[in-house]
Amino acid sequence: MASGGTFEPFWNSNYRLLWGTNFTMYVSRWMQLTTLSWFVLDQTGSPFSVGLVGFFGMVPFLFLGIFGGFLADKLDRKKLIVVTQFLNLVAAVIMSLLLLYGSVEYWYAYIAIIVPGLGWSLDMPSRRSLIMDMMGSRGITNGVALDSVGMHVSKMVGPAVAGAMIAFVGVDGSYVVLTSFMTVGCLLILKVSQSKNRIDVSTEIEEQKGLSQIYSNLVDGFKYVFTSQTISAVIVITIFMNLLLFPYMQMVTVVSKEVLNVGPLLMGILMASDGMGALIGSIGIASQDRMKYHGRIYLYGSLLSLGALFVFSSSSIYFISLVLLLFLGIGTSGFGTMQSTIVLLVSKPELRGRALGVVTIAIGAGPIGSLIIGAVSEWIGSSSALMINSVLGFILVAASGFLMPSIRGQILPATVSNQPTRSGSVTKV
Repeated sequence: MASGGTFEPFWNSNYRLLWGTNFTMYVSRWMQLTTLSWFVLDQTGSPFSVGLVGFFGMVPFLFLGIFGGFLADKLDRKKLIVVTQFLNLVAAVIMSLLLLYGSVEYWYAYIAIIVPGLGWSLDMPSRRSLIMDMMGSRGITNGVALDSVGMHVSKMVGPAVAGAMIAFVGVDGSYVVLTSFMTVGCLLILKVSQSKNRIDVSTEIEEQKGLSQIYSNLVDGFKYVFTSQTISAVIVITIFMNLLLFPYMQMVTVVSKEVLNVGPLLMGILMASDGMGALIGSIGIASQDRMKYHGRIYLYGSLLSLGALFVFSSSSIYFISLVLLLFLGIGTSGFGTMQSTIVLLVSKPELRGRALGVVTIAIGAGPIGSLIIGAVSEWIGSSSALMINSVLGFILVAASGFLMPSIRGQILPATVSNQPTRSGSVTKV
């Protein structure tokens, strides 16, 4: 494969197709969150009800994340993604029809968002594991970084398009457009070929497929990740970020309407600004030729985003809020890109999917955070709730980086041989 520098993964036709399907599905995901959050706020005027959109969208990660990792290790990853994406498409088509015919209540939004949440929780480890299969350990950082670029572009495009659609053609029109994006993603994934470089585990015991055996494998995977301080740090910081930072996304809708006094169009642009920041950060990361300190980008990016959220919570001026969310996005690019990259690099090859499954469970702290921030916002206001979250998050993430110093050290990939190197020995404290 010819060297293409930062964009070298795009020389791989399989990677291009996977990137395309991920991008279109990411766009539909952000459009869905933005559209449903505005719809619920418009119908109820309740920050807690808006927080429930985030809760139902993320709660599957808490309960099904480890199964997604197990499935990524055991099943055909492409087929798993195909099944989940087409289920998401069916649910989106049904919701679009209900909105078009006016036969919808605000709580339908919770059903509409939990279905794709189920899909993402089950197939996200497979998406990232497929990148590892296609690119190998040498190309994984660029591969995941470029996938993150797509994710962050979608974070910029999705809310902006949703806001514009809501402003000009209504919630129903926005939902039809996001369903169209989802359709394109489903068509693209059908063209992806399963990589021949996939690393599989011996299936002698797997033939029995007993529920107890599956449970045992999942527990083993859960125990494994805590043998490495580096992966442990990733998981702990992921919990804090999803509990205390990322629930801000639903509250941006509330802040836009009640604090900044803007409509859906400017709300969409505001929600897109952190996507622009994340895009800038991800391109910068992907441009790095030989990266050694992945954990520092992960840790310091997390702290930057929490600091930006603190200042954002004090702002009542739209333009200043826009710039602050841009910096927040730059920080989250370091967090989001390095989260999977670090785990993929230091995990045993046959346990990578399950390790990512544990990370997916950690992401499941998000729905708890959405419930909390929604309830607190109902009590003391969305801005004060965001300020409390940002302070607590900064303290806890900084403490995690201090108490688990391997995350700040050099990250080296696990070696692949007949008996893979124990990941816990990759980065010694």
